Amino acid sequence: MSKQHSHTTTPFQTKTFPIAILCDSLTSPANIGALFRIGDAFGVAKIILNTTEVNFSSSRLLRTARGTLSKVNYEITEDLLDDIQQLKQQGYLILALEISDNSTPLDTYLIPSSNKIALIIGNEQYGISDSVLASADQIIHIPMYGQNSSMNVIQATSIALYTITNFLK
Repeated sequence: MSKQHSHTTTPFQTKTFPIAILCDSLTSPANIGALFRIGDAFGVAKIILNTTEVNFSSSRLLRTARGTLSKVNYEITEDLLDDIQQLKQQGYLILALEISDNSTPLDTYLIPSSNKIALIIGNEQYGISDSVLASADQIIHIPMYGQNSSMNVIQATSIALYTITNFLK
């Protein structure tokens, strides 16, 4: 009979990938907490938030993060476009996760395995702002087959990180 593993008995190897997640006005405490949890699960090196509204003592954020706030490096910035330019100078490939008229399906985009990746995700209601979207090297989207035109930002980020980390391993 199979036995479920706990946090301390999982057989997974700890690994950190050269991935930064850039959040363009992400505001929901539940989404921010879930982002830290998924960032830890996929070995993200850093999360960059460009909102000063993050309440890191929010019970909703803490409950959703499940202890991962101390496991993923993060910073809060006031100028996301400046951070994007700095990351480009450091050799990061800037990918924006958004559906647009010129976005490429994630399942057909060939992610260079030697690159450091900065993945931009957007606001829960409005997505990625036009100025931040224009700064990306590539816009990618997740193909969907239903009637809805979007999914939760953290669900989409999880799918993108799964795909990206499979290219980088």
